[in-house]
Amino acid sequence: MINVTKTFLPSIEEYQQYVKRAWENQWLTNRGELVLELEQKLRDYLDVSNIIVTNNGTVPLQIALKLLGKGGEIITTPFSYVATCAAIVWENCTPVFVDIDPDYLTIDETGIETCITNKTTAILATHVFGNPCNVEIIESIARKYKLKVIYDAAHAFGVTYRKKSLFSYGEVSTCSFHATKLFHTGEGGAMFTNDAELNHQLFYSHNFGHNGPLEFFGLGINGKMSELQAAMGLAVLPHMDSIFKGRKEVINFYNANINFSKVKSLKIREDTDWNYSYYPVIFENEDALLRTQQKLNEQQIFPRRYFYPSLNKLNYIKGKIMPVSEKIASSVLCLPLYDGLEKTHLEKIVNVVNS
Repeated sequence: MINVTKTFLPSIEEYQQYVKRAWENQWLTNRGELVLELEQKLRDYLDVSNIIVTNNGTVPLQIALKLLGKGGEIITTPFSYVATCAAIVWENCTPVFVDIDPDYLTIDETGIETCITNKTTAILATHVFGNPCNVEIIESIARKYKLKVIYDAAHAFGVTYRKKSLFSYGEVSTCSFHATKLFHTGEGGAMFTNDAELNHQLFYSHNFGHNGPLEFFGLGINGKMSELQAAMGLAVLPHMDSIFKGRKEVINFYNANINFSKVKSLKIREDTDWNYSYYPVIFENEDALLRTQQKLNEQQIFPRRYFYPSLNKLNYIKGKIMPVSEKIASSVLCLPLYDGLEKTHLEKIVNVVNS
């Protein structure tokens, strides 16, 4: 069975050497030695000024929205994983959707300004499939209207834009370290900011608001990563170059062998060093997608429809029609992509797509 992705697992011995340290320290949570080590290694690897690792990838969105959204209207994309929109609603903010660019699949920055009202407090944009938003224009608009910018960078581990980590943009960027991601801690995530004071707020917000054991800076929740999660991250991190290399080889095969006369692929924004995180194929219509998906499933190949439905159509949202997002969401299929995907399997996938 070939799934859309396959979790990279280091050798169990690599993982156990870190777990053994947690046992020796008798410290499993509350920011122990392994969490601190992971943060430092990620800070160096990603070349970022601040990072706070968390227990999942949604909590950073919720914390950022709690601190910066302040119950207002959040301009966002309808083409993302449901967590993006759900976090907005969960934090008692209101999503205001702007349609997407048909090539880059990120929020159409030219539509943002007309959606700003006196209730708008922030822009929450997603770097879709690791493809950067137009960060220059988004942040220019935000400065003009005194708005905060949050980036859902769940797919963007290792991506650089104009030679700078994609996590360096916006007031806050968030990432997922879920088991399906390139870099993972089994379950986990992180939040990034360049602002020292905001980093302080993010930190105490993910730790119940604590200022020492008996005092509190302010309101907080439990977003802390455990030592067991950090152990997985420390074991996975040394393999990242190999993971990127293997995934690039799969994408090169797809690019060289898929017939693009009736499907199209993702356009990567200029000046981007991409991370090969997903391989979306956009079909002419939903019927073509469904027929292809069925044929692949018959051969025990299971791609996935990221992201369906368009978020403006969720039953707890009263969103306006988003024609581009709705069309893309109904016709995009992510093909299997992971390090070690065999050539014979790739040939089978391509043959089905081309036929």
